[in-house]
Amino acid sequence: MKRPLKAIAVLILTFLARTVLHRYRPRIVMVTGSVGKTSTKEAVAAALSTKFYVRKSEKSFNSEFGVPFTILGVENPLSTFRWYNPLAWIIVIKNAFALLLLPNHYPNMLVLEVGADKPGDLMRILRFVIPDAVVVTRLPEIPVHVEAYASPEAVQEEEFSPAHTLLAGAPLIISADDVYAVENARRTPARVLSYGTARDADVHVSDADFFESEDRVAGMQANITAHGTQSVCVVHDVVGMTQLLPLAAAAATADAFGISPIDALASFEKYEAPLGRCRLLAGKHNSVIIDDSYNASPAAVEEALKTLKVFPHAKRRIAVLGDMLELGRYSVMEHERIAKLAGGSADVIVTVGIRARAFARVAAPTPAGVGAPTTSVGEVMQFDNARAAAEALSEMVKEGDVILIKGSQSIRTERIVEKLLANKGDVVKLVRQEKKWRERA
Repeated sequence: MKRPLKAIAVLILTFLARTVLHRYRPRIVMVTGSVGKTSTKEAVAAALSTKFYVRKSEKSFNSEFGVPFTILGVENPLSTFRWYNPLAWIIVIKNAFALLLLPNHYPNMLVLEVGADKPGDLMRILRFVIPDAVVVTRLPEIPVHVEAYASPEAVQEEEFSPAHTLLAGAPLIISADDVYAVENARRTPARVLSYGTARDADVHVSDADFFESEDRVAGMQANITAHGTQSVCVVHDVVGMTQLLPLAAAAATADAFGISPIDALASFEKYEAPLGRCRLLAGKHNSVIIDDSYNASPAAVEEALKTLKVFPHAKRRIAVLGDMLELGRYSVMEHERIAKLAGGSADVIVTVGIRARAFARVAAPTPAGVGAPTTSVGEVMQFDNARAAAEALSEMVKEGDVILIKGSQSIRTERIVEKLLANKGDVVKLVRQEKKWRERA
């Protein structure tokens, strides 16, 4: 879409969204941060649904387009139509005027995920959406999209900025394990509630471990404690500590809105983690796939590799790692840092993309007689694209293999996951299966 048309579309959408919010005045919980926003948004919506009529952002639609679409209650028309197709905008405007002119049972709680790809993105959203509560997920030292900013600190500042719009006493839910969030929360007038593994967190996560059923890994489990109430929570079909923290964030958010810990924790029985985030899938030849193909940032890849390293019952651990994009001048440093972690976590490393070659270069085993080995990697394979990697892996996967698959969106590592599926019907559990994505080269 040409820039002037996009600007006009944004103006129309924000005007309509602002008008709808003014009429219905729902309470708004805004979920921000650099890691785990979508999972946290899903968990928060599940917990709040025990008391409120909730509408949440669909998928990861968190932009200046995605947020108005959620407010207006329309599907993202851009996933079906092209930007310049007038029918797409007629549908949006028709739905907006129906909200404004006809009686409607509008949600009394909106859970909105917001994100920033470049400076000013969140400021543009905050011009027409003012949150009643803010949930801040992790703000790592080297966040994704950093190449568009002057520094990593600038990304952290923007991701944290919704907290500064809160009124005095409004709930601000932060990770007790995130130093940046803890320090900056003190500078707001908000009522701070914390969650995480830190002992002083208001909602404390402890004893995290794999959940097993019938001698196989079937998810994650942990004790979650809030106000002295402790419950064992299980998240099915996903692995990693990052799958448990959203539940703790949601429990803290529920507490802020007067929902008891018992009710909040019970709501997670129906919680389902988003696609492409460390989802467990059955692989061919009785292997296990950890599908983390949605996207890749250094912090997320680090957590995924930690999970792979300790995954039980694995005969061979395979890390399929694609390029981590949008890191700018930090790209080489972060690829090399993650490579060392991969070398200690996997028996086989498969790289996909030009930048990912650093994973092979750093993690390759030290030749015999040249100092002490620093990694346990037995094999390194390199590919330029996901299709080539998928073909090769399809021939080498064996029974008992555990295969982590992760890469930035444009690397399209979901193609590798699809090729390795034991049940082709599981393709519906993968990210980017819409027609517009599948048609791309």
